[in-house]
Amino acid sequence: MYVYYNPNPLGLSVGDCTIRAISCALNISWKQTYDLLAQLGYDMCDMPSSNRVWAELLKINGFKKYQLPDTCPSCYTIRDFCYDYPTGTYVVGTGEHVVCVINGNYFDSWDSGNEIPIYYFERR
Repeated sequence: MYVYYNPNPLGLSVGDCTIRAISCALNISWKQTYDLLAQLGYDMCDMPSSNRVWAELLKINGFKKYQLPDTCPSCYTIRDFCYDYPTGTYVVGTGEHVVCVINGNYFDSWDSGNEIPIYYFERR
């Protein structure tokens, strides 16, 4: 279920989870993702890492945002999300972290399966 994924050209994995997740979801390089976010951030007069900037990039690329129910906010994990969504491409947010889920597997530079998701973007 966990798949190691770190497209950062220098192998870094601090502060770039959004870039890594979107890179995986769109199947493009880390640098291409960074460039797209930087340009969109410039156009929107906001930082590339801003939630509204990367959400807009996902929407432009056919994703739709959904909130997860708050029925058990501390017991539903990214690993659980993978079981519940075994097919499709998703970018899942925890509020502090972002991870890509494809066909029931989560792709990250560390095992984030115990993190608590609060929303997700689904590729249509």
